[in-house]
Amino acid sequence: MKQGTFWSWVVFIAGAIYFFLPLIATFEFSMRARRGVYSFDAYRSVLADPQFRDTLSYSVVLALLTIVLGLAIVTPTAFWVRLKLPRLRPYIEFITLLPLVIPPIVIVFGYIRLYNTASYLPLTGSLRGTDFLLMCGYATLSLPYMYRAVDTGLRSIDLVTMTEAAQSLGASWTTIILRLVLPNVLVAILSGAFLTFAIVIGEYVLAALLNRPAFGPYMVWMGGNRAYEPAALAVIAFAITWACMGLIQLLTRFQKHTSKKR
Repeated sequence: MKQGTFWSWVVFIAGAIYFFLPLIATFEFSMRARRGVYSFDAYRSVLADPQFRDTLSYSVVLALLTIVLGLAIVTPTAFWVRLKLPRLRPYIEFITLLPLVIPPIVIVFGYIRLYNTASYLPLTGSLRGTDFLLMCGYATLSLPYMYRAVDTGLRSIDLVTMTEAAQSLGASWTTIILRLVLPNVLVAILSGAFLTFAIVIGEYVLAALLNRPAFGPYMVWMGGNRAYEPAALAVIAFAITWACMGLIQLLTRFQKHTSKKR
């Protein structure tokens, strides 16, 4: 037991060094903007840049809309497949895996080809139409993660018994999904939602080729034109991601505490 504990700690420490050492080195480099001393000048420069605020706010809003769209598509689909069409589950899983093997550049060129100004549905001819296309592209890229998160949450509850009990009380399908299914798989939904958020914040290809002011293209532009600011921007992006992970943990503990009280 002692030997097993020792090697467990060795593996844990090695993994921590592997993950945190590059981040520490990036943070240390971002502090060297002022020659000879450590300073937060690079962070001040990034946070004072109006383009940083505009692109980040644009991506955050688009990420929230993408999460809503993804949940509106995935939750009823996963619910119906698990409840009524279990034989179709392998095919649905295969379809949801396609975004992992189809490059984003193929998706965006397909959008441009199908929805250009010469087509019957010229979405690329307006800013709102292009934003809608970008949101659909983000929902497609996050589909494997969102579907598996929701499906795992549905697998952990007795869906058939809960649905039959709700129907016996006269609940409609909409009521069952909104007031019965969603609260019971909230943690799984949050996991998929934050993965979607991370994808939207860091995605480059779709936003760049559709020419939208997203955070991903801004990070690439910053990396090609500045020295210390890209490192500061990377640390900020990591901080946002870790904040999301921490929020998942807090909400998970809160839900477990609430369930125990009930």
